[in-house]
Amino acid sequence: MAKILGTQLFVHRLSFFTNHQELKTLFAPFGVVKEARLIRDPKTQRPKGFGFVTFETEAEAQKALKAMNGRIVRGRLIFVEYANDKSQKTDADS
Repeated sequence: MAKILGTQLFVHRLSFFTNHQELKTLFAPFGVVKEARLIRDPKTQRPKGFGFVTFETEAEAQKALKAMNGRIVRGRLIFVEYANDKSQKTDADS
C-alpha cells in the first residue's frame, strides 16, 4: 500500500521574528505555496517558533522538505517534516 505523503509541511525551530510573508517567501522557490501560517501564542500574539506551509502538489512539498530540512535561517537551524493529518489515524492509535 502506497503511503500518501501530503502537501502540508510542519516547520519548526523558526526564529520568533519570522512572519507569514517571510515564511512564504522562504518556501516559494520550491513551488506554489497555497498557505503559509505561523502559530501564535493566544495571549501575547507572538509567534511560537513553528508553522505550516501547504504546497499545490506533493512533489513540490517533497522538494521543499529535502532542500529546507536542516538549513540555517535567521541564525537558527530549522527542521521540516510532513505535517501529521489528524484525520489519518491508524488502527494502533484507536
